[in-house]
Amino acid sequence: MNSSNSSNPIVTPFFDEESNTFSYVVKDANSNACAVIDSVLDIEYASGTISHEGADAIIKFVRENELSVEWIIETHAHADHLSAGHYIREQVGGKLAIGEQITTVQKVFGGVYNIDDVLPHDGSQFDHLFTDGETYKIGSLEAHVLHTPGHTPACMSHLIGDALFVGDTLFMPDAGTARADFPGGDAATLYRSIHKLLELPGETRVYMCHDYGESGRELEYETTIAEEKARNIHVNDSISEEEFVKMRTERDATLEMPHLILPSLQVNVRAGELPAPEDNGRVYLKLPINAFK
Repeated sequence: MNSSNSSNPIVTPFFDEESNTFSYVVKDANSNACAVIDSVLDIEYASGTISHEGADAIIKFVRENELSVEWIIETHAHADHLSAGHYIREQVGGKLAIGEQITTVQKVFGGVYNIDDVLPHDGSQFDHLFTDGETYKIGSLEAHVLHTPGHTPACMSHLIGDALFVGDTLFMPDAGTARADFPGGDAATLYRSIHKLLELPGETRVYMCHDYGESGRELEYETTIAEEKARNIHVNDSISEEEFVKMRTERDATLEMPHLILPSLQVNVRAGELPAPEDNGRVYLKLPINAFK
């Protein structure tokens, strides 16, 4: 669904079935300027094959519609898919950006993968690091950045016109909220971040990064703040912070690690760039043993 108001963005979703991820092209209604949000680089884990089908679909859309990519945005360092941000920037340009707390994530996972010697912990792999409360433009569109930690320390939500892109912070109302047990995550912090979002106008469109088709329903990617406040099973108006923390802590203890967490994070802390080839010309991703035991 798209807004007809010319001051609000035209939003086009792209879906990755392997990771249940929605990526978006967010276009200014008054120009050809756009942003790409939460793109996916394809990996076939068993064989280690990297491919670009999902990213190429976005690139094709951009070129066919003669769009100008001003921003390539990561809402956070994803643990369930590799980012195609670096690849898309090479093909169609744009500033590659993430929240400034990516430096915290880099410090943690640089140690996990033993790559501190080749991974500066300063976010310099990205073109821009967003700060809480920052504003920026996509053509004539005004966008606002909200730091929404809890799932990870670096999570940022982006309010672009009347459209809010929440990353993994919120899911559709019948799916609840993101887990908070990754390094640097915290359930109480997540609750407060979500309630900051729920203070936005009820008609604000909310775009998901993931959906899993709860109870067999069709996949969905858009809701509203009013719907989240009224119906979200984890954070509706009747649920206290204490109740949420108890639920989230107990639920997270039952969850398995995401299938692609080990390849994803070592690529995503590098802004989607694969490690440099070794002396035999091959690129390697590390598999740290018992890193998340």
